[in-house]
Amino acid sequence: MTNTNSQAEPEPDWLKNHKADASTNTQKGWYKGMPSPNKSGRPKGIKDRRIKINEALLDAGNKIAEVIVDKALAGDTQAAALVLNRITPVLRAQAEKVIFEFDAKAGLGSQVEQVLQAISNGEVAVDTGKQIIESISALAGIKQIDELEARLNALEGK
Repeated sequence: MTNTNSQAEPEPDWLKNHKADASTNTQKGWYKGMPSPNKSGRPKGIKDRRIKINEALLDAGNKIAEVIVDKALAGDTQAAALVLNRITPVLRAQAEKVIFEFDAKAGLGSQVEQVLQAISNGEVAVDTGKQIIESISALAGIKQIDELEARLNALEGK
């Protein structure tokens, strides 16, 4: 029973636990609480169309992989590169270690100035200096959170 008025009326107590009888519902199609027209359900062992497609692709994929590996073993460099790219991790660039004067006890602004000075002196590469400055910035954010937490705890303790 739906209310078409803009204001909803409260449901009476006698109707709160009432469940509509499915046989009295004249609604066409599916509705909530409707008994299933297929009492036995889907038979066991029937595969969904997506599962069948995945299995077919998996079988084809295994055959394709065998062909590529055979070509790589026969000397095909493109096939060999494809196989090697799939079985070995990609090497990532690593920045080399840098040594320069840095006072970790100094203020954050002073630390950034030290990094910029090291960049200008050629002791630190620009991209490495940028990473160091971003790390200092992240540390500043963490310090701010710690400070706010300490202040909040002090206020709550009063």
